[in-house]
Amino acid sequence: MLKYFFIFFLFFNFIVSAEIVQKIDIKGNERISSETIKVYGEIILNNDYSNLDLNNVLKNLYETNFFEDVKISLSDGILKIIVNEYPIIYSIDIEGENSKSVKTKLLKKLQLKENESFVESKLIDDVNLLKKLYSSVGFNFANIEAKIKKFDGNRITLIYYLSKGKKTDIANINFLGDKKIKSKRLSEIIVSEEKKFWKVLSQNTFLNYNNIELDKRLLTNYYKSLGYYDVQVLSSKAEVSNSNLSNLTYTINAGNRYKIIKISTNVSPVLDKKLFLPLQKYFSAAVGKYYSPFSVKKLLVELDALIASNNLQFIEHSVNEILEGDSIEIKINIFEGKKLLVEKINIKGNTITEESVIRSELLLDEGDPFNQLKLDQSLSRIKSRNIFGNVEHIVRDGANNSQKNIEITVEEKATGEISAGAGIGTAGGSFQFNITENNWLGKGISLSTQATISKETLQGNLAFTDPDYKSSGNQVSLFFDRTTNTKKTSGFKNDIFTSGIDTRFEQYKDIYLTPGIALSRDNLEVDSTASDGLKKQKGTFTDLTFSYGVLLDKRDKVYSPTDGYVSSFSQTLPVYADSPFIINSYSFSKYELLTPDAVGAFKFYATAINGLSDKDVRLNKRVKLPASKLRGFKPGKVGPKDGEDYVGGNYASAMNFEVNLPNLLPEATKTDVALFLDAGNLWGVDYSSAINDGNKLRSTAGIATSWLSPLGPMSFIFSRNISKANTDVIEKFNFNLGTTF
Repeated sequence: MLKYFFIFFLFFNFIVSAEIVQKIDIKGNERISSETIKVYGEIILNNDYSNLDLNNVLKNLYETNFFEDVKISLSDGILKIIVNEYPIIYSIDIEGENSKSVKTKLLKKLQLKENESFVESKLIDDVNLLKKLYSSVGFNFANIEAKIKKFDGNRITLIYYLSKGKKTDIANINFLGDKKIKSKRLSEIIVSEEKKFWKVLSQNTFLNYNNIELDKRLLTNYYKSLGYYDVQVLSSKAEVSNSNLSNLTYTINAGNRYKIIKISTNVSPVLDKKLFLPLQKYFSAAVGKYYSPFSVKKLLVELDALIASNNLQFIEHSVNEILEGDSIEIKINIFEGKKLLVEKINIKGNTITEESVIRSELLLDEGDPFNQLKLDQSLSRIKSRNIFGNVEHIVRDGANNSQKNIEITVEEKATGEISAGAGIGTAGGSFQFNITENNWLGKGISLSTQATISKETLQGNLAFTDPDYKSSGNQVSLFFDRTTNTKKTSGFKNDIFTSGIDTRFEQYKDIYLTPGIALSRDNLEVDSTASDGLKKQKGTFTDLTFSYGVLLDKRDKVYSPTDGYVSSFSQTLPVYADSPFIINSYSFSKYELLTPDAVGAFKFYATAINGLSDKDVRLNKRVKLPASKLRGFKPGKVGPKDGEDYVGGNYASAMNFEVNLPNLLPEATKTDVALFLDAGNLWGVDYSSAINDGNKLRSTAGIATSWLSPLGPMSFIFSRNISKANTDVIEKFNFNLGTTF
């Protein structure tokens, strides 16, 4: 007992013993002034300082990263501080990197900066970061050595000596194990790509361990979305040959495919169970379907909305998923959590991205009740922006037991991409060039520019998209488009310039509104060989239009949906127009899992354009039926015909019945098959009563195949015509080869 009393006495004496600081004596500082040291150390003359206070002064000075060593003592009223300053970095260079722009970007990402303190522990981290960055673009065996040159005045020059070596190309990507899904489909899920001779711009053909980890996450999420709850991506192996070619192999154990057999809630006795009865209708809709984390997420979103609408504070929930054979039971636990508040949220690692971009994705704010689920959802939202290579977090205790501090660390990655593509088929050939940047100026803005060239058309566009304009949650886009159509055989040239701004936001759950305004200028030039109808429309016309759209999205997922539907209506109205018109459009798509290996889809499409004030609809505004809506006909060779020209109609409609059979053919064929039945119509000519309006039901049935060929993805359509108009041109066989560089 006496021993514990003695220890307590020593501890108490350490805490309470204090002395008044009457004088401050600072030595060893050359670059940092004594006044600066006093400010950062929070030292005040004539104040009492205990041993604990002196430790805080020591901690404050070390946190400045100005000093390599600090010694503090207090005796006879004199506070003595002896410091040893870190060297100052005069300059930093990367020898072996010839690109000035790349070098500048790399130096921005490093912790050590010019005119700042040199901390050796940060040097090790920066060398590893440089190796990681070069590995991300294919230089997996880059060697980096850091050397320091010392100068007078405690200054240094830091030089990184770089030997890149050769890039490691991915020769083959293999998927092994009990994967249950074709390698062709899996290769579409991952970001890594096999190296082909025409892929000269893509960075994803180089071996990149960051991409490999991303591939594993994408594969896991894809399998789980199909009901493979306990899928395991067991390993990813990259074998590198002497010729710097690698074989990338993913071993997958898909496991069983589970259906949801039951969903229930376990509500804490302190809560009113009746408040959560409205969830039952959502539970009933999910029971009997294949498990998907997206379905569970939707249920939790409904639960969160219910909690918020009833103004319940500090309510948390967790999910238990119980496996029974090929079924899964979901139990949602709802309980009163600890009464914790978020004191601070600190963001680190964002050297380029503005902090507001990251904070806009957070579902928690400082002062809010701490909720682990909302924190996890916030991290998922940050990752989904696709501008960070890694996102990590730490939750620490706050100033007291009822507060938490959240520290989020992001790792920025390259967000720009240059790509090119080419396509050739029975409808002709085209070439496309794209440049995209997903984090323009560090503001999270998406910038894209595209140019497309075909036999008769030259098109270019530039678009800016802010997915969270001024932290409103609304997407805002600004676009510019220029299209030139030259049809010498028809005797006309059409030049169209369009610019506009629009927004998209979720007004209600799963209901999105898309209002916008656009200005266009249309110039039509004709020669003597043009039809009389076209000659009447020659000249320059200007339109200022307002458009809006309403979209209801109830699909289970956006990519390859297997359940649900999406319905949309849009309308375009004239604000000012030389030749005013109104456009109404509606589309509907329904998806259904018919068997474990077959997905059915029904699609409906209708659109109409009508001139106002006794004006005819201009040539470039007339409705065309997209080739994907009516297969089995030559693109652009359906509907009303003026002389030798197919001029489109005032009205169009189409219905499509499809069944996708991804596992019909053996995996070695690398081919997907789908059956289809298409029906459609394109009719109406308002500018001439002498032209047949083309009102006739067209229909085809056939088979569509997609083959991953050595030259890139190829699609084939074999169709049989059921009904058509006399002027329509049918196409029993269609193929298209399209790839990116």
